[in-house]
Amino acid sequence: MRDRVPAMFDRIGATGSLVCAIHCALLPLLIAALPSLGVALWLGDGFEAGFVAFASLFGLAVLAWGYCRHRAVRALWLLLPGLAALWLAILYAPLHHSVLPHALVMTFGGVLVGLAHWQNLRLNHGHVHGATCAQGRCADAVRGSAHETA
Repeated sequence: MRDRVPAMFDRIGATGSLVCAIHCALLPLLIAALPSLGVALWLGDGFEAGFVAFASLFGLAVLAWGYCRHRAVRALWLLLPGLAALWLAILYAPLHHSVLPHALVMTFGGVLVGLAHWQNLRLNHGHVHGATCAQGRCADAVRGSAHETA
C-alpha cells in the first residue's frame, strides 16, 4: 500500500497537468464561445491562478516525496521550468493578456509539469529498496519535523 500512494499521486498529477495543457491549447479556439456557454467566470483568471497554485503545491509535495525515495533530480528539472512557465503566464500582464502566446506558454508549462510527474512515477517504479535506500531517513526526517512543530 505504501508504494501505491506515491504512484497514485504521480498519476493524478500527470493527468491533471496534461488536462491543463490540453485546456490551454484549446482555449484560443473556445474563447469566442465562452460568453455564450456561460462558463467564462469558471474558466477565468481566478480559476487559472488557483489551478496553477494547486499544481505548484501538489507537484512540489509529490516530487519531494519521490525524491526522498529515489534521490534523482531529473523529475525536478522538468517540474521547475514548467511551474515557472505557468506562473509567468499568470503573473506577467503582457503575456497574460495575449491570447495565443499565453496559451502556448501555459501549454508548454503544463506539459513539463505532466512529464515531471511521469518521470517521478518511472523513477519510483524503478526504485529498489536496499542498503543505500534513503526512504527511511526521509520518513524519519518528516516525522521528526512534524513532532517538533506539534
